Amino acid sequence: MAYSISTAFAIYFVLWWVVLFAVLPFGVRSQVESGDELSGTDPGAPIRPHMGRKLLWTTLISAVLFGIGMAASKAGFLTIERLSKLMGLPL
Repeated sequence: MAYSISTAFAIYFVLWWVVLFAVLPFGVRSQVESGDELSGTDPGAPIRPHMGRKLLWTTLISAVLFGIGMAASKAGFLTIERLSKLMGLPL
């Protein structure tokens, strides 16, 4: 099944956000953990969140997962019939 550009973009967009929320906690150290508490800030606030690096990793991981999903869809492994049968739902 061929997807339109807008459908493929919507799938990638949702996948990108899911991966972003999975990647966000990696490597974060709070002010309490590092011992650099600043007055007026939350003690659990991250010292260096490295957002640029996380956005890059999110984009790369999402592209790989999206490519795998599209290849599986084109090969016939990822179909509505197969997914509904796997989940035990009537089609």
